[in-house]
Amino acid sequence: MRAVPAALSVVVPTFKEKDNVALLVQKLDLVLSGIAWEVIFVDDDSPDGTSGEVKALAREDSRVRCLKRIGRRGLAGACIEGILSSSAPFVAVMDCDLQHDESILPRMFALLEEGRVDLVVGSRYAAGGNSALSKRRDAISRSATSLARQLTGVSLSDPMSGFFMIRRDCFDPLAPSLATDGFKILLDIVLTARGSLRIHEEPYRFGTRQHGESKLDARVILDFFGLLLAKVTGNALSTRFLSFSLVGGLGLFVHLAVLRLSLSAGLSFPSAQTTAVLVAMCSNFFINNQLTYRDKRLSGFGLLRGLAGFCAVSSVGAVANIGMATWLYAQQPTWWLAGAAGAIMGAFWNYSLSTLLVWRVK
Repeated sequence: MRAVPAALSVVVPTFKEKDNVALLVQKLDLVLSGIAWEVIFVDDDSPDGTSGEVKALAREDSRVRCLKRIGRRGLAGACIEGILSSSAPFVAVMDCDLQHDESILPRMFALLEEGRVDLVVGSRYAAGGNSALSKRRDAISRSATSLARQLTGVSLSDPMSGFFMIRRDCFDPLAPSLATDGFKILLDIVLTARGSLRIHEEPYRFGTRQHGESKLDARVILDFFGLLLAKVTGNALSTRFLSFSLVGGLGLFVHLAVLRLSLSAGLSFPSAQTTAVLVAMCSNFFINNQLTYRDKRLSGFGLLRGLAGFCAVSSVGAVANIGMATWLYAQQPTWWLAGAAGAIMGAFWNYSLSTLLVWRVK
């Protein structure tokens, strides 16, 4: 007897969510009665055994699937891979932390099945919705929402939502243009669609986390600003490049601070400058390893080898920077224009070679 194909796939990106997996499956089984559904847990090689827990459930329930990713990280990429692995005509995305209200899934499904809309967004801020976030996190969320709406023109009340359902025939054409290293995939989908999607917002009450820990960290915030800038520039620059450039900007402040301290300590300018360059290079490398290339993070001997490679690449980048600036200044003696052009040349050089040789991002 052939199994009934799923009409709805629920894609759940996970990282260290072992204690939540079985609870979420139970909740889905309760609310999706009467709908042919499956749940796809996309796990980024969690060290707590999340994928093992999913596979154990899958042996008992064929509706549960596990997609384990090795050497790749990032919520957006996990969602994209999970959606594309499904053959269902409708796909929902939700977190595994049990904060999204699964009880609205049938209403979201009904709206899509009726053909009235293409995308249903679970909204904390639409009339009737509510958020259980702490005051600090709620303030951050609302500020990010306001900024996203102002910069992109998106009219959604909750464009930062991680809870939505979409038609597969609407998602698939957009997939090649979506950023895989971002954090807020919904905003990317809406902006990439350029107004072609019929969207409905379904209010819900955002619950409190029962197990696990929040994924909100510096990289998430950096990803958010990177996505906004990438979209504002028409995807001319990638989120990763923008992150790399921001770290480089921070490195400038480190350089100047170390230079000042070294001069105050009595070092000659050449010695102080050399010290500042080395400290800034090391600082940029370690920050990029933690943030920009977190999905390709180096450790052990690879960390030392990567540091040496990064310093070599940055040294050549500095030469390219100076060469470009000097040549341009000779053609057009405008110091700020020559300096900016040199900095941009150095940034592109350092990013391209670091990505190709140090962190080897494919």
